[in-house]
Amino acid sequence: MRTLVNSLRLLAVIAVVAAIVGQWLVSSKLPSYDPWNFFGYFTIQSNIIIALAFAVTLVAAVRRKRGDLRVSLFRGAATVYIATTGIVYNTLLTGIDVSANVQWSNDILHKVLPAYAVLDWLLFSDRSKLLLRHVWWFLIYPSVWTTVVLIRGATDGWVPYPFLNPDLGYGVVALYCLGVAVSIVLLGVLVIGMSRLRIVKV
Repeated sequence: MRTLVNSLRLLAVIAVVAAIVGQWLVSSKLPSYDPWNFFGYFTIQSNIIIALAFAVTLVAAVRRKRGDLRVSLFRGAATVYIATTGIVYNTLLTGIDVSANVQWSNDILHKVLPAYAVLDWLLFSDRSKLLLRHVWWFLIYPSVWTTVVLIRGATDGWVPYPFLNPDLGYGVVALYCLGVAVSIVLLGVLVIGMSRLRIVKV
C-alpha cells in the first residue's frame, strides 16, 4: 500500500509540472505574456504548493518520518489551497472564456489535482492529527496573496480573476474576498477533522 500511495503522489507531482509547463509554453508566446502575471494566479501557486507538499511527504517517507507534524501541517494547508482552487473555479469562473487556455492542463490544475489532493488527505493515514488552532496558519498565505493582488489591481490594473476587479467596486470585491476567506476557514476545519480519520493505513 505504501508503494502505491507514494506512486500516486509522485504521479501527482509530475502531472502538476506537466500541466504548468504545458500552459506556460502556450501563454509565453502571447504578446501580453508577463511571468509575474502567469505565476501570480492562485491556480498556479496552489498547484505548485500541493506538488511541493507531496514531494516533501515523499522525502519524509524515505526518511521514515511519516506523520511528522510540520509535514502534515504543510500538506493540510496545501490541501485547503488546492481545494479552494477547485471550488472557486467550478463555481465562480466556469463561464470565463480564455482563448489561450490549454484544456488538458486546465482540467488537471482545476479538477483532477483538487479532487485527488482531497481524497489523498481523507484516505491515507500517514499524517498527524491537526488541532483546531492550526486553521489560522492556513489563512496566512491567502491573506498575503489577496493583499498583493488588490494592491496590483489598484496600481497597475492587473487582476487574475474578474471577481477581484476594482471596477466592480471595493465593496463588492470585499464581499467576494470575505466569502472566499470563510470558505477557506471552513475547508480548514474540515481538513483538520479529516486528519483524525484513519481510513487506509499507510
